[in-house]
This record gives sequence, C-alpha cells and structure tokens, in this order.
Amino acid sequence: MDVQGLRCLVTGTASGIGDAVARRLIDDGAEVISLDRNKPSADVAQHVEVDLSDPASIDSALAQVDGTFDALANVAGIPGTAPADLVFKVNFLGMRHLTEASLERFNPGGSIVVVSSTAGFQWAQRLEALREVVATESFEEGAAWFAAHPQQGNAYNFSKEAATVYSMAMGGAVREMNELRINAVLPGPVETPILADFESSMGKETLDGVKAFLGRHAEPDDIARVIVFLASRDSRWVNGTTLIADGGISGAVLAGLVPAPEI
Repeated sequence: MDVQGLRCLVTGTASGIGDAVARRLIDDGAEVISLDRNKPSADVAQHVEVDLSDPASIDSALAQVDGTFDALANVAGIPGTAPADLVFKVNFLGMRHLTEASLERFNPGGSIVVVSSTAGFQWAQRLEALREVVATESFEEGAAWFAAHPQQGNAYNFSKEAATVYSMAMGGAVREMNELRINAVLPGPVETPILADFESSMGKETLDGVKAFLGRHAEPDDIARVIVFLASRDSRWVNGTTLIADGGISGAVLAGLVPAPEI
C-alpha cells in the first residue's frame, strides 16, 4: 500500500491490532507516532503516553507531537468486561475527542481510520439514540448523555455502534477540510490479548461458533492490512463508509444463512 513518507498517528500500538498496524506502516515506509498507555515494541518515531478516558490527557498528548500528519488510526479500545462508562469513554468519546482535536493539523488529503466492530451491527436499530449522542458537542456532554440514557446490552456494542455512525456521519464534514476522509473498519473476533474478555462479555459459545463457521479467528495483521489500506493514498476516494473485515460471517448473517449472534 502507498504510505511511503506519510506521518501517521496510531493509538493502541502496544499490542494486538495496533501493534500490527504500526509495524506494517513502518515496513511500508511511513513514520509512526504512537499514542498508548503502554510503550510499544515496534520501532516508532515517537511514543506519547495517553489515557483516552481523559480529554485533558488527550490534549496533553497531542501537544507533545510536533507538526502535521497525514493519517490517524484510532485502534485503541477496551472490552465490555470493563465498567460501562469507561468503555464508552475510551471507545467512543476519547476517540472522537482525539479525532476532532487533530483535524486542523492534517495535511491535505489526510485519512482518519476508526476501528469499530461487527459487535455494533445493530446500529440501525438504535439510530435515533446514536444520532443524539454523536451530536453532543464535547467529551463531558457525551459522558453526561450516556449516564442519563442507559442502553440495553453490552456497553461495548453501543460504543462501537456510536463509532460506526460517527464515521459515516463525518465523511462530508471532513471532506470540506482539506479533502480529508474518515472511514471505519469493522473486525469480527481477532486473536488478541483481550479475546478472552470478549468471550466473557459476549459468550464463548457464540465466538466459538463464529470460529467454527470461518475455520479460524482473524489474526491482527488481517485487520492491520485493511486499516493501512484506508490510511494509504490508494483509498483516496473512499470516505464516510464502513469496511467489514470478519472473514464473511456478517455476509452469512445478512443473507440469512446463519442466525444473528446474541451479543
């Protein structure tokens, strides 16, 4: 993929998909600036510690990064085994705050990639509520909305539904800013250190069923390749959309071949 010479911010670089994204970008000639609570093992150009549940930490981290950049890969996230308010802060509100605080520092034609999840596949059924929370104007207002509007089911699912809707809704707005673009990647289950947490919160039997249907879970690099494509110059006309990377399980569900998972 054509990322040679691009300057890229990547969150969640210390493990899993974020680590794979950082390594692939570096191997393909990009410069990577890491934003994570923990230090990555990849040979990044700069690492800045950040807590995505805290907007002040996000602002401080960005202040430590000089200059402009070409891509932001929002990979970091936490599973539904964590407290619901923390899950929503990290997976949606922190991601949104970082994205919007970065917008004026993108070079023309820059790319924003949001790692959402197929766990948010029911976003259309909660669109009215999702539009409300996406329309909140700050981290604090979004957190207050979430506290006042308890959602049924796993907070992880709702956080990823919000991330998906946000990515689609923002395509036109970022296009007006130096022809930027934003897209979401929706992975299914991935062999990462937090897979056991997903088995706990979503049901091991459910995830084992997905694995049996596909033959395996995704490896981090399977998803990293999709993220790097959306960050690259090769995807310059892809904007405001979602790219499902789940080996085919969503297609089978939508075609009625297998029942929708209860997650």
